[in-house]
Amino acid sequence: MLCAWFIPLFTSITSLIFGYDEADLIFVGDAMQHKAQLEAARSCKEYDYTGYFDAIMPIVAGADLAVVNLETPVGDPPHTGYPCFNAPPAFVDALAAAGFDLFLTANNHTLDRGHRGLRSTLSVLDDRELLHIGTYSDLTARSEALPRILDVNAFKIGFLNYTYGTNGIQPRDGVVVDYIDRTLIKSDVEAARKAGAELICVCIHWGDEYRLLPNSTQRHLADFLEAIGVDMIIGAHPHVIQPMELRPNRYNPSRNILLVYSLGNFVSNMKTADTRGGSMVHVKLFRGDDKKAVIKDADYRLLFTVPGTHPADGFRVLEADSVKSTLWKPRAAEFARRARAIFDKHNIGVKEAAQP
Repeated sequence: MLCAWFIPLFTSITSLIFGYDEADLIFVGDAMQHKAQLEAARSCKEYDYTGYFDAIMPIVAGADLAVVNLETPVGDPPHTGYPCFNAPPAFVDALAAAGFDLFLTANNHTLDRGHRGLRSTLSVLDDRELLHIGTYSDLTARSEALPRILDVNAFKIGFLNYTYGTNGIQPRDGVVVDYIDRTLIKSDVEAARKAGAELICVCIHWGDEYRLLPNSTQRHLADFLEAIGVDMIIGAHPHVIQPMELRPNRYNPSRNILLVYSLGNFVSNMKTADTRGGSMVHVKLFRGDDKKAVIKDADYRLLFTVPGTHPADGFRVLEADSVKSTLWKPRAAEFARRARAIFDKHNIGVKEAAQP
């Protein structure tokens, strides 16, 4: 067995010798802050998220790019949970410290604090020099930000982010939320390709909450995205997992497409068996002698949120099978059993990651 420190060096040397490139991407679902989470993290006037993500940090930080859906505005007090979220900047700091590189902000809660909350969230992310897509302070900012093409280990990947809605709250004062609009999406995808993107990833907020299978609207929209050449479709919003597919594109069989209908919750205080956890999807990109970028492989891990009551025993995101708590171990096992039943029956080409 190669030592852990030697693997990246070995990969780099073999890449130079044999002429291939590889990259690892990580995607997780909804990062939320409910009232109980805020109360557990609060210490005097500060918020302490120490230990929140320690268990999964090696996996996240080990990826070449890690993506998270920030499903809450972030800014000044008052900090609140459901139904109108507003998390402290320390929550973003904890996510960044865990290794997340790209923050998705187009979701149904992005306007919970109106246009000021949207701009505050962007300011927090910008102050920390964190990448983000999906919402913009105005049209000029959007035109400057897109196409968002990231160089990930020499793979040029175009990222886009859209939401079905914002809970009936309309954008005001010039702020921009990227809603699902086929004409807009097609134009954005074409612009990304023209700007040099080898692969296109659309992260999309869609579907019915709490349903373990995609609805017809999701399926039809996924078909549209596949037809216009999107390579990765990464879904969120239902707060539960939904199936995943890695297979040849039906409109261009020479290219693979990864379709994840819903990653579920990454961290939250939702209480039902299916909403207590979610999936982490790992994507392997590859470029061989033909110089073409392809999605080589994808697998998933099941994550579970164990709650706490104060910073010394705060919330923790763990792999579902690693939960030890007498109270939460059977609940984690039930979440994992139900999730695996869906994945085993409906997944195409995406299996669970092998345990070390």
